[in-house]
Amino acid sequence: MKRIMIDIDKCTGCLNCSIACMQSHRKDEGNLYTLNLGDKSNESRNYIRQPAPGKYVPLFCRHCDDPECAMACMSGAIMKDKETGLMRYFDEKCASCFMCVMNCSYGMTRPGKSSKVIKCDFCAHDPLGPNCVRMCPNKSIYIAEVVAK
Repeated sequence: MKRIMIDIDKCTGCLNCSIACMQSHRKDEGNLYTLNLGDKSNESRNYIRQPAPGKYVPLFCRHCDDPECAMACMSGAIMKDKETGLMRYFDEKCASCFMCVMNCSYGMTRPGKSSKVIKCDFCAHDPLGPNCVRMCPNKSIYIAEVVAK
């Protein structure tokens, strides 16, 4: 199964991954230069934490083997795709109880501004894969094949 991996020693906090995510999931057509960073529907599904000056930690959904978010979801809005091993979210099924938000060990499932919940979908709509990975200039974000437990 493929997962997004992070080499924190290479991350410079440039936010290209966050902007690439926003571009990949935007509702309107356009190139990066027309991306409205203030538009609530262009929310990034990842973020960069800065624990100390000059130190950056990109955070992404782990698509866990035993996902607490899915186990806590009473409506079936979040579930693990058995074929790909990735977490899938269905806004139309979401009851807005935020049990997934409260149970995500990594804080990566969170209330959305334009949808009920926002989380990484591994750019399932893009045949080239996650846009954040392609746009990372330092290759601190990469795809790796992992073995499920």
